[in-house]
Amino acid sequence: MTPFESRTRRQLLQLIGAGAAAWSLPRSAWSQPRLKQNPFTLGVASGSPTHDSVVLWTRLHTARSSLLGVSDELGHAAVPLRWELAHDEQFSRIVQSGQSLASAELAHSVHIEVAGLDADRWYFYRFMVGDFVSPVGRTRTVPRPEAQVARLRLAYASCQKWEDGFFTAWRHMREENLDLVLFLGDYIYEYPALTGKVRVPTGGWVLTLDDYRQRYALYKGEADLQAMHAACPWLLTWDDHELQNDYAGVQAGYSSALDPSKPENFLARRAAAYQAWYEHMPVRACALTQGLAGLATGADLRIYSRLPYGQLASLYLLDGRQYKDPQACTPGGGVGSGMVKPADCPPWNDAARSLLGRAQERWLYDEFSKPHAHESGWNVLGQPTLFGQRDFQAGPGQTLWNDGWDGYPAARTRLTDALRQHAVANPVILGGDVHENWVGHVKADYADPNSASIGVEFCGTSISSRSGGNAKTAQRLAENPHFVFADALRKGYGVAEFTKAQLTTTLRVVDDVTRQDTKIETLARFTVQAGRPVVERA
Repeated sequence: MTPFESRTRRQLLQLIGAGAAAWSLPRSAWSQPRLKQNPFTLGVASGSPTHDSVVLWTRLHTARSSLLGVSDELGHAAVPLRWELAHDEQFSRIVQSGQSLASAELAHSVHIEVAGLDADRWYFYRFMVGDFVSPVGRTRTVPRPEAQVARLRLAYASCQKWEDGFFTAWRHMREENLDLVLFLGDYIYEYPALTGKVRVPTGGWVLTLDDYRQRYALYKGEADLQAMHAACPWLLTWDDHELQNDYAGVQAGYSSALDPSKPENFLARRAAAYQAWYEHMPVRACALTQGLAGLATGADLRIYSRLPYGQLASLYLLDGRQYKDPQACTPGGGVGSGMVKPADCPPWNDAARSLLGRAQERWLYDEFSKPHAHESGWNVLGQPTLFGQRDFQAGPGQTLWNDGWDGYPAARTRLTDALRQHAVANPVILGGDVHENWVGHVKADYADPNSASIGVEFCGTSISSRSGGNAKTAQRLAENPHFVFADALRKGYGVAEFTKAQLTTTLRVVDDVTRQDTKIETLARFTVQAGRPVVERA
């Protein structure tokens, strides 16, 4: 039974608050276990920055873990910890410090929301329990919304399947001199290794809260991933594998005929997966508490948001799974994704169907209507998947994938219409999910190749998850001329550098994801001039 089921929402809200507050605990709270092992084996992280605050994260977890995913040494008691934020890595100039409680009900995780900071400034942070001190993390606040900013340099990445390869791309990303990382989904994968894998994850099918905790602990045990989390703040959204392959809203997805999950248990599984995601990500407590306060099931998380980066950019983080209508016309009448001929699918163009959900759509289009959307230099939409139409059928007719934006054409048109209606400045859509690099133009009407380009799109490859290779890439580019580049083989990440005049996007890829000593190189580089939605090869 999960904490969502065994405790009242009020009790869980209190626990979340205790793990997020930057306060001093009474002396009576300071009894703690005498730990014999390092409790910081999952590293540290920061995220959700604003111009005057940031979230600091860690989860206490020793090398010796029980079958329930809770450390034997930590047990089921709340553990007090100390934290410090400083101007320097030696912590000789402390800015703020405090204590917090890491509760077993939230997997001994804490999300410290440090406020009152200087804008556009780097800081260092660390945690302490007993005689143990965590690795040092580096984080930053963003510029004030009204500030004139010369540059923003961020990386976008997604899809890190543990068994498909090593996480070496994160090691190389540390050398990129980044302000932010934008992670676009599939942080973990919820099923066991089945065939031909580079390495085999511990555990089998991930179904319960304890299962999800163990899978996150496996992934977060990777040194290269930990180091990148400690290098700069992250902004995060999710896709499907944080819960179940191809799920859509409250409808279960489909992984394999071997999948032991039961559709009637899906909502409980969803609640467990969402809680585990919160426990392991540097996000604000309100992401979980808003869901707890808003639904009887306590199953939702509010993760969509906008972050202003001075006057240079607005960063919109979108949720493409939680509110999604079920996929239409999946072959065989099943659930999940598939290739569909729209001409044979009556619901395909149903205007009522949404990928983002109507509430998130209304929020986004309201944001587009505000002055910042046409006054800021760039409007960057970070969301989980490929946006532009991708026809897999050569010649007349169409075959489209029903799980991405292609499967929700009316919703995609509403978004592009809103961009045009509100004259949103310099739209840039970043995505992941497909394990391939796709670069192209956002069209007003994908059915008309001559329609206006209203923005640009960079859909990134995976950190390690497999793809099918380039045998048909040239054919698919020819069939979808709004894309100017694609690669379906190499793994890595993208780096987007924004200035007032130009966006430069560099596709960085590793030689061989199955080797821990793999090298990094530039696959391609593109520029987009401000005020001109045209992708040019650099």
